[in-house]
Amino acid sequence: MSGIVTFDGAPPPGTINLGIGQPSADLLPTDLIRQASDSFFGTAQPLELNYGVLPGDERFLESLAGYLGEGYGTPVSPASLFVTGGSSQALDFVSTVFSTCGDTVFVEEPSYFLAFQIFQDHGLNVVGVPTDVDGVRIDVLEALLTEHAPAFFYTIPSYHNPGGHCMSAERRGRLVELSLRHGFLIVADEVYQLLHYFDEPPPALGTMTEGDTVLSLGSFSKILAPAMRLGWIQTGPGLRKRLLENGFVNSGGSINHYSSHIVRHAIDLGLQQAHVKDLRRTYSGRVEVMQEILEQEFLDLATWHRPDGGYFFWLRFDDDMDTATYRERAEELRTGFQPGSLFSSDRRLGNFLRLSFAHYGGDEIREGVTRLRRVFE
Repeated sequence: MSGIVTFDGAPPPGTINLGIGQPSADLLPTDLIRQASDSFFGTAQPLELNYGVLPGDERFLESLAGYLGEGYGTPVSPASLFVTGGSSQALDFVSTVFSTCGDTVFVEEPSYFLAFQIFQDHGLNVVGVPTDVDGVRIDVLEALLTEHAPAFFYTIPSYHNPGGHCMSAERRGRLVELSLRHGFLIVADEVYQLLHYFDEPPPALGTMTEGDTVLSLGSFSKILAPAMRLGWIQTGPGLRKRLLENGFVNSGGSINHYSSHIVRHAIDLGLQQAHVKDLRRTYSGRVEVMQEILEQEFLDLATWHRPDGGYFFWLRFDDDMDTATYRERAEELRTGFQPGSLFSSDRRLGNFLRLSFAHYGGDEIREGVTRLRRVFE
């Protein structure tokens, strides 16, 4: 057997595809998972492999609440948490529980492109709301609320995918106020909230659940390992009750009982906390490398801002540019990117592209960006 680690969409050998938004193999902590698993099985009882209680194992929720409270800088109640199978599963589940086919949902423009398919699967009408470096344009959102009554607004407030920006604290507060006034839910995809490399982000929307309009989606895919398929929803009591009343949950029990045991031990042993510190140190270095090589190669072609966290740089070219037309040339030069039109709810933003620094080390990032420059010559 080959010892090469593969994944969906693995690039051919020698290709540096900066469109891949996944952690590199050296950041997937097999030793950590082994230690946490050994710790769990050292004391595991048979019933711990049963279905599990509906919101999630109480011990895990206690550990997760403590971990998030430390990371968010404010106490988190275990009673505000609900275990999921990761952020994508949570978004699909939220769409099932809190929307009906034909409903309108608001998304940021741009937004995470794979979320569009989830909304399409549920027959939802997607309306884009423009963003800038401070997050969603509240003025435009207010205007759109005079025309639409959305079931929810899907946002990526911290280290946006693909934009890389952070929604300001002021806009987060105004967004919550609008949700209370107009009766829509906020579905906040906060998977990058703990991946800050310079200044810390504003408080997570998950800390703003008092009005029972916020569902904050978190995931261990970005801060531990995607294969764990483990995440959480942080929300108020009324919305949590509706999640727990769903037939899927009542039939199946805790959505990911087994993985939650392993991650509970990782948290309780301090392994998870140490791992995130390592991620921040590694990714901050990669951000600096990508910023430096982009300044060398792309200052005359594009504009961007350096992200303070997350995975992504978002480059803007001249308005008449369509970056999607350069993908074939990028493949020829053994590099890659994601074109901006993928991230638009109506296929605009063709003059943008997204680059990720998560999947490659510094030397490969330099080489990949250098090749990418040749794509646009």
